[in-house]
Amino acid sequence: MVWVSWLGREGRGEVDRDVAVRRLAKALEKDHRAKQPPRPARETDRSTGIAVRPTRRAS
Repeated sequence: MVWVSWLGREGRGEVDRDVAVRRLAKALEKDHRAKQPPRPARETDRSTGIAVRPTRRAS
């Protein structure tokens, strides 16, 4: 049933090729976050919420 309603859907319409090229060029000119230096890694918290004493070695 879903595919029947999908087939009857109106399309988004034709996009002019020149307009599409301009949009693509504008998007490629933007300063992307990936080009910025990466953030330092966060120090992970190894806490489990339970107090655990270190094991004693048998002497």
